[in-house]
Amino acid sequence: MPRKPSATLTSLRADLRRFAEAREWQQFHTPKNLAMALSVEAAELVECFQWLTPEQSAKLNAGDRRAVEEETADVLLYLLRLTDVLDIDLLQAAQRKMKLNARKYPVALSRGSARKYSQR
Repeated sequence: MPRKPSATLTSLRADLRRFAEAREWQQFHTPKNLAMALSVEAAELVECFQWLTPEQSAKLNAGDRRAVEEETADVLLYLLRLTDVLDIDLLQAAQRKMKLNARKYPVALSRGSARKYSQR
């Protein structure tokens, strides 16, 4: 059976917009509300790992992995909805940020170090 092609960010963003429109949720999807909801979902993702050792967090059982998958999806969906409402090209913004991070964290000064650039 042929595999269904993966969604792109653009198609997922459009699907999410249609999902919200069908439910007349645009009135609730203000940047403030979406950013707050994103924060809540990120906290729920963190909760999946709370109290686990680093080793346990890297080897999740099937149920815990499913919970992490659902929370990461929620984070992505709220982030994508926020970028849609604000008309931000998420991939372009991420590429710009990666370039900025490359300047902030040059390999020679950053390899093997978790220090923030302002702490060097």
